[in-house]
Amino acid sequence: MAFCLIIMSSTCIAEDAATYFDRLGVKLYSSGNYREALALFNQALDQDSSQADIWAHKGNALRALRNYNSSVISFKKAIDLKGDNQASWSGLRDTYIASKDYTNASVAAAQAVSLNPKDKYAIVVEGQVMQLQGKFYDAKAKFDQALALDPKYRDALYRKAISLMAEGNASQAIVLLDQALVVDPKFKQAYNAKGLAMEMAGQQKGSENAYDSALQIDPGWNQPQSNKMHTYLAQNRMEEAMKIFVKL
Repeated sequence: MAFCLIIMSSTCIAEDAATYFDRLGVKLYSSGNYREALALFNQALDQDSSQADIWAHKGNALRALRNYNSSVISFKKAIDLKGDNQASWSGLRDTYIASKDYTNASVAAAQAVSLNPKDKYAIVVEGQVMQLQGKFYDAKAKFDQALALDPKYRDALYRKAISLMAEGNASQAIVLLDQALVVDPKFKQAYNAKGLAMEMAGQQKGSENAYDSALQIDPGWNQPQSNKMHTYLAQNRMEEAMKIFVKL
């Protein structure tokens, strides 16, 4: 079965049914209609189950629907069909992260990087998985690898700062977080992390200002509010702490 895709100079350019359903599914997935997208990916696979990209697209939809076991199966099918597809390995990695299976996520993350060693995002995610496993020192090497490709890559600066904080190196973490904030002044996570680092360094007023900066960007974000409350508690400023506590 073929579908007419474009009419140009009276010539009909046709696409096969599997590609047609897959293309529509990708559009629905992009708009957040995951169940409808999944139905179309299944229709596409009914037409042709040999296309790795469609299996990967199905895996993404299943992950979005939090059906992690089926998502893993779909990505593995995509990899069986085309083992050098970085997108499939990345999708498998993200599904394992979502299901908190960090051991398998680490394997998939490493494979995704090996297929494109210049993909700074994939490198940072591999480091992030290491952090999720508590391997903060090992993760730093990954962030350095990403920074060698792009010294101003904000996510690598931020993630490396977290590793430094885990090692007790608050001063160097603050330096990196400030660099990340120069790149992106609206990077709320960096302000929140800077608040924690400044607390570690005994700079209480600076930490409050950092949390306030995060809250100016996102007033409804609970994490900097909670962190600011604990800063007040550490200073025995109970009334100010309780004003935050009752709103959390």
